Amino acid sequence: MAKGIWVYAEVRDNKIKKVTCEILSAGRKFADQLGEELCAVLVGKGLAELAPGLGAYGADKVYVIEGDRLENYTTDGYTKVVADLIKEHQPSAFLLGCTIRGRDLAAQVAQRLNTGLLTDCTDIALEDGRLVFTRPIYAGKAFVRAYCPEARPVMATIRPNVLPVDAPQEGRTAEVVPVSADPGDLRQVIREVVRQVSTRPELTEADIIVSGGRGMKGPENFKILEELADVLGAAVGASRAAVDAGWAPHSMQVGQTGKTVSPTIYIACGISGAIQHLAGMGSSKCIVAINKDPEANIFKVATYGIVADLFQAVPLLTEEFKKLLASS
Repeated sequence: MAKGIWVYAEVRDNKIKKVTCEILSAGRKFADQLGEELCAVLVGKGLAELAPGLGAYGADKVYVIEGDRLENYTTDGYTKVVADLIKEHQPSAFLLGCTIRGRDLAAQVAQRLNTGLLTDCTDIALEDGRLVFTRPIYAGKAFVRAYCPEARPVMATIRPNVLPVDAPQEGRTAEVVPVSADPGDLRQVIREVVRQVSTRPELTEADIIVSGGRGMKGPENFKILEELADVLGAAVGASRAAVDAGWAPHSMQVGQTGKTVSPTIYIACGISGAIQHLAGMGSSKCIVAINKDPEANIFKVATYGIVADLFQAVPLLTEEFKKLLASS
């Protein structure tokens, strides 16, 4: 009989990603109600030291799958070792963050296990002993609540920043279970990983995001957004129009064909509010829109709207935030 809630513990730069802690915090509550075990799955090389700390966020047990050929993520290798482990232990649910890696791995593992997959979920509830997930449809215009009545394990990817993180329980550790696994024949070989160095938070996990659109008028003007972001400790994003114009790299794109974000505060500067963009940031808790067009679509979803020239408004905001933060 399938039993146990499992969470894929994603690692970046030898640190557990925030979305993993979010899912573990929610999973702990559900595991307690169901009387099941909450387990995390770590895959990579040299990660064993991270495993005990996952217990502070609720994990009872951490399966650590390590190997030289698992040092860098590959679809083939990670899919095989994770799917094999799930087949062996038969958990009732396997949850992953809706990140670039999480989306890729979830789809492949679900296919390998011949089970269903709910993607980009924004909430989880437990009803009548089953996990029920909320997810957007029609580019975020509506939400559905869905569950998997037959599929085992239940699989879902969870959008970052939508679930609260419980404070870590100091002194609580998880049982660490080393796993020997063979990733098999790999069709991909990672020769080198080149990372973009930035002191700003990752876009999908940032609490505050400052984004620019067509109204920025050129790549050189993103500097004023970067100045505001640095004051607030925020990430910088861009609309598809700005990316297509070559003003910002695709890694900064927020929207249906870019990254989906759910920050506490989203500041949209010179962004008209096309449905493609709204699909990627509509779940933000507070949306501040700055646009000189009072009829811009972005104002329909904004919590606060500023009808003004962004080249005047943004520097003023930067200065005011500097004063507020200096006096606090």
